[in-house]
Amino acid sequence: MDHTDHVNLLRPATLPQGGTYADLGAGRGAFTLALRELVGSAAVIYAVDKDKSSLRELVNSHLARFHTTDNLIPLQKDFSRPLDIPPFDGIVMANSLHFFTDKQKILQKVRGFLKPNGALLLVEYNVDSGNLWVPYPLTFETYRSLAPHAGFTKPRLVAKAPSRFLKEFYSAVAYRE
Repeated sequence: MDHTDHVNLLRPATLPQGGTYADLGAGRGAFTLALRELVGSAAVIYAVDKDKSSLRELVNSHLARFHTTDNLIPLQKDFSRPLDIPPFDGIVMANSLHFFTDKQKILQKVRGFLKPNGALLLVEYNVDSGNLWVPYPLTFETYRSLAPHAGFTKPRLVAKAPSRFLKEFYSAVAYRE
């Protein structure tokens, strides 16, 4: 997948320009860059990841693509633990939920990071059994039944893309109730 593929997985969610967003489990920033393209330079984006070197790469990639790191806040933290962050208009979780067995607990925590009616944009592999690198993926159907139990609206499927590894990716948007 390339930058255009990442943007196309997020674009149909139609996130508003500006505001405050987070990419939880941002890694090297592929989806942070896509998010920046969609919500614009005035938006503040928190890129949250445990890995310091990945965040360094993310900052460098952001600088190379957008010629600035204004309104980008790299945060070396574990998003499954308490965070001192503002409430967000939207959160992207791309390939980060599949590392947790108790997805409802994580989704409830993530819900707490959102403003009322804030958007959660999930990108995941569309399978329910994983492998060593993707231990606990979840299909859109599984996510659709899980999200309301964590305090979200019923998710809406927004896009799909093929994957070389586990069939395909999907993106879905749900809102904090």
